[in-house]
Amino acid sequence: MVAIADLAVVTDPLAWVVILIFASSGVLSWLESPYERHAATVAWSVFAVFWVLMIPHYAIVQRSIIEGLLSAIAVPGSLYVGWIIWSGQRSFTVITKAVAIMGFIYLPFEAITFFRSGSIELVARNVEAILGFVGVDPTVVTGQDGLRSTFVFVAEDGHHLTTRVVLACTGIGSISIVSGLALAVDASPRRQALGIAIAIPIIYGLNVLRVAFIALAHGFQWFAGFREPIFLVFGIDDPYLVSYIVADRVISQSLSVVALILITLALLRLLPELSTVVEDVLFLLTGQEYDLELAD
Repeated sequence: MVAIADLAVVTDPLAWVVILIFASSGVLSWLESPYERHAATVAWSVFAVFWVLMIPHYAIVQRSIIEGLLSAIAVPGSLYVGWIIWSGQRSFTVITKAVAIMGFIYLPFEAITFFRSGSIELVARNVEAILGFVGVDPTVVTGQDGLRSTFVFVAEDGHHLTTRVVLACTGIGSISIVSGLALAVDASPRRQALGIAIAIPIIYGLNVLRVAFIALAHGFQWFAGFREPIFLVFGIDDPYLVSYIVADRVISQSLSVVALILITLALLRLLPELSTVVEDVLFLLTGQEYDLELAD
């Protein structure tokens, strides 16, 4: 059996396979091929397998309740979408195309060192500038990955508290989601480009502030008083990790989901075509058809 730590050996290539199947569905849709439904059904079914494999990574390795829960929900959700498409109840063409575009935006940052390293160090430099602006001067060191992206604080008892910027800290996940949705709808390229141009700086700026908040909270142990509930819920016994868990896994991840939803809804004013996505989501949640008419 593949160890949890080694699942990336399976999930990384599987992610590319999933995205390519989603992309093939998009191409077949453009060609108005009757096989679009088959490709979309397979794509969503394999997507469910991908999320099954990601659950232990998020829930156990990362100790992220929110990401673990969302991954678990994504499994039956993906299978349900696939079944609806196969049964002909709804095509979900826009969301299917959006997932393909999201993958082609995100995966290069995962797979190509130049993109991954560059984005991580850019965020680290911006966070360092913000910390300096508020009068905090932590030591920034180069980690084992060769990137100058690790912030080191020293507690009163001499314990070193480190916060390392990784790819998940760059905001590329949220950026790819919003960009994928904007590019998947049938809207003018000008409005699509404008929507993305507005959303990306907002997402990136909020993300840098998020990382700075986590570094400060962990470095100064702002939430150390929540030791007992965090020990119980997250299964840890290191008191120095409590503030990091609260700042990142609880507060920041919760607010990130809310911010992503609000940014997407705000884009509806510029891209009313996104109402199709909202209608699809409402159909999944309620089983009823909705016809949202938003002013352009």
